[in-house]
Amino acid sequence: MSETADLTGLKVLVVEDEMLVSMLVEDMLADLGCTVVGPAAELDEAMNLAKTADIDLALLDVNLGGKPIFPVADALKERGVPFAFASGYGEAGLSEEHRGAAVLQKPFRESDLARALRSLV
Repeated sequence: MSETADLTGLKVLVVEDEMLVSMLVEDMLADLGCTVVGPAAELDEAMNLAKTADIDLALLDVNLGGKPIFPVADALKERGVPFAFASGYGEAGLSEEHRGAAVLQKPFRESDLARALRSLV
């Protein structure tokens, strides 16, 4: 079994407002065999996708255009969709009620992303 076999075909919602970071994450996910949903760069778009899109997992930038992503995380939690936050501040960047959630420390490598996604499935 290959290292990426368990991620192949997973639909991952990407919420990221920095275009270059978003493109890099999309490339990493494609390399891992995942299908990218989105990406969403604005809170309203992210919320809509979180509530309606056919997704298996999500990767959420904690700060989206200066607005916290936590309402999107809550919508995903209500649907039972696992997610990880992406933050340059690590867990310190999370609100009190979201502490303990999976966090991918920015900047990250493809192997870090793969490990984080595997922990969610």
